[in-house]
Amino acid sequence: MPKPVVCLLCGGQSPEHEISLLSGWSVYQALDREQYQVQVVGIDRNGTWKLYGDQVFLQDQDDPRKVRLKEGGRSCCLCRTEERVCLLELGTAREWAVDVAFPMLHGANGEDGTIQGLFQMLSLPYVGCDQMSSANCMDKSVTKIILQASGLRTARAKILRRRPTAAELSACLEDLGLPVFVKPACTGSSVGISKVKTAGQLAAAVELAFSYDNKVLVEEAIQGREIECAVLADGEEIFCPPPGEVIPNAEFYSYEAKYILADGAKLCVPADLSPEYVTEVCALAIRAFRALDCDGLARVDFFLPPDGSWVVNEINTLPGFTKISLYPQLLQVAGVTYPEIIGRLLQAAIHRQQRRK
Repeated sequence: MPKPVVCLLCGGQSPEHEISLLSGWSVYQALDREQYQVQVVGIDRNGTWKLYGDQVFLQDQDDPRKVRLKEGGRSCCLCRTEERVCLLELGTAREWAVDVAFPMLHGANGEDGTIQGLFQMLSLPYVGCDQMSSANCMDKSVTKIILQASGLRTARAKILRRRPTAAELSACLEDLGLPVFVKPACTGSSVGISKVKTAGQLAAAVELAFSYDNKVLVEEAIQGREIECAVLADGEEIFCPPPGEVIPNAEFYSYEAKYILADGAKLCVPADLSPEYVTEVCALAIRAFRALDCDGLARVDFFLPPDGSWVVNEINTLPGFTKISLYPQLLQVAGVTYPEIIGRLLQAAIHRQQRRK
């Protein structure tokens, strides 16, 4: 029986392009060639799909500032013929069969339901949450509405759909107080986020956020520990190992702290929490996962204020997947190796598509 062909996609047009490449590189290295064949598609910043087959597709992969796709990828597209789903190499019309997709595309067009919708139209099995769940989790305002309706606490926020007047900004601070975080509604990896400590900083922070999105959140700053949970769902089982803690060495866990600065933050894996707190937060993470109808994987991020009342921060449906990223680290400490994570996610994707038939 031929081995299933995995189409691994990475890169993309979002501000998280480089991290997507690095996540894709880690998955590429861990894929079991005894079980799967591999076709890598790197998506460049212009949105062009480049087919690399099963070969090295990156340059400077050890440097998150310089990493980029290698030259030589062949332009391609994903399509369905009468017989199968395939990658069609443009120019030659050569077809490469695909059995399951593994998107490592952080941010817009990759994590927001866009690519998932394409996979669903093609009836192609794929790793991760479906189109609707991905879209709902990507939009922080929608995530809050669903979590609150499910009885889960989130930080209070004001939603801005246009650039506000000075009076409207003042009203935000009157309601939320200081400090606040200003966030684009639909970016990940802390892109475009600012911590505002004085009223005079708010207008510039809002303008920055609007440069990334047409919807912006002004959100109360929760003072407390940052606790993150990894959720892995394969079939009927949902597994959530003990969480980790992020201790930023700056004002907050920014993009630079996450990926660029060597000492941007300290990651505690697992977090130093009482057994009671571990049980509580893992149960809440699974509740949030189910409330957003997630599937496959997600990282659920919390704040733990001094009063001990958990606050859900956000849900990441395609969390960082480098070998030093928190999501795989948490699972590995619990005994699930990185290659096993990859294998379980792929099998879950294939079985989900079989159930839909």
